Amino acid sequence: MAARLRLLSRQYCHLCQDMADELRLMQTRFSFELEIIDVDVDAALEERYGEWVPVLLVGDREICHYRLDRSALENYLIECGSSCS
Repeated sequence: MAARLRLLSRQYCHLCQDMADELRLMQTRFSFELEIIDVDVDAALEERYGEWVPVLLVGDREICHYRLDRSALENYLIECGSSCS
């Protein structure tokens, strides 16, 4: 099963768009699902992550925020292998 990544984002955020674009490019090399969540539609998410977006999560584990940390993500995906969920 492929890893499930969640990108906490917002509509008007250029850093969010940049990270989403980079993640889509990485999907050509690594198998993972990407869910993009707008923090502005959920008050709890906006309160918790509003100043930190974009935030890339696997479950509750933060991989990175503001800019994509390719090394951290690649290490996670390699470690995870085919047993990710």
